[in-house]
Amino acid sequence: MAPVRQVQVTFDCAEPERLARFWCEVLGYVLPPPPKGFAGWDEFHRSLPPERQGAGFACVDPSGAGPRLYFQRVPEGKVVKNRVHLDVRVGTGLVGEERLAALEGECARLIALGAERVRLLRADGYNESCLVMRDIEGNEFCLD
Repeated sequence: MAPVRQVQVTFDCAEPERLARFWCEVLGYVLPPPPKGFAGWDEFHRSLPPERQGAGFACVDPSGAGPRLYFQRVPEGKVVKNRVHLDVRVGTGLVGEERLAALEGECARLIALGAERVRLLRADGYNESCLVMRDIEGNEFCLD
């Protein structure tokens, strides 16, 4: 069996391009180049049948270290809590008030992008503090 070389995280959503651009801002990701033969993503999407236009969008880590994120349009909205979520690691190695300050600073930046703060989970002796948030389509993620 061949070893896994890459991982992609896929989000079901209503507005793939809008959500992809949000996560680009959150993570410092970029849009990948358009398919060969197209000057840009708009040109590529216009070449598709109407029902496929804007149906998917991706963003990538410019360093190549992080997973590709793919956003696909689905007809149904989000109903329940995510079974899988992203942890945005902004407080790694920090503890106590220093960690809380880093989490709160990033939380303020993401709220300005349209994210929603849900709740602070304080350190409990096993886990450090983290902030639960929602992206612009209501998907939960943590500032960790």
